[in-house]
Amino acid sequence: MALADNTSCAKPSEDFHFPEIIELNVGGQVYITRLPTLISVPGSLLWEMFTQKNIRSLARDSKGRFFVDRDGFLFRYILDYMRDQQLVLPDHFPERSRLQREAEYFMLPELVKMLAPKLSKQNSLGDDPCQSDPEEISPSAEATRNLTSASATLPSAGTGGPGGALTTSMGAAGTDVRRAGFITIGYRGSYTLGRDSQTDAKFRRVARIMVCGKTSLAKEVFGDTLNDSRDPDRPPERYTSRYYLKFTFLEQAFDKLADAGFHMVACNSTGTCAFAHDQTDDRIWTSYTEYVFYRE
Repeated sequence: MALADNTSCAKPSEDFHFPEIIELNVGGQVYITRLPTLISVPGSLLWEMFTQKNIRSLARDSKGRFFVDRDGFLFRYILDYMRDQQLVLPDHFPERSRLQREAEYFMLPELVKMLAPKLSKQNSLGDDPCQSDPEEISPSAEATRNLTSASATLPSAGTGGPGGALTTSMGAAGTDVRRAGFITIGYRGSYTLGRDSQTDAKFRRVARIMVCGKTSLAKEVFGDTLNDSRDPDRPPERYTSRYYLKFTFLEQAFDKLADAGFHMVACNSTGTCAFAHDQTDDRIWTSYTEYVFYRE
């Protein structure tokens, strides 16, 4: 009986102590780290979770790992910050605002400050400041402004004079609509190939056609068919990779580019097997393709 009493007394004591190595399930992603890392920032949510005495109050998954219902992919950056209180992100990181929201949830005020967008008077970055390339002014931006300001005075010269002749190549806004530049068209698609059906591949509809390039060129070529709601405040001389078309026919995009004087100069495509059927040998492949167009 004495032995049984000692065993029963040992279990509650284990419930009040966290192990040195902690396994976390964050939104379905498993992380393994040390307890000192999780409590390295006093006052943070993780510090509050793993310094409490009642270990049973924390949620666990089916395998006994501590569960946190947040973005599992972004948590890697939270954990990196907890290790040495430094922030290191990939170049052109596309989810800075979402990571800032995660930092607010985990109660990391210093990390929130590091992730705060830096707005300038000349440019508004919107909700997601890292979706496009950095905001350096292109070498021809100043020349473009000079051309625009000069052309604004030309219509008053009359249709028969030099000003009238030049305005035939000008758009409604007074900007040169025949400027040289690149436009990249990209799309992600999928298709099915079987062992005996290579000649009868089943291609699926293109979900979305992406447009990358200078804002003024993209709007000139595609007009109302360009969905620019994800980057509405981009100035005309800036570049963006966030536009996409309101239709899903590549030939229609090619027609518009050809009508605007663009020619295809390069293309590239990659394909990976996303799913293989166990019984029929059919395989679903996903691909990403880009076409680069240029106008002199």
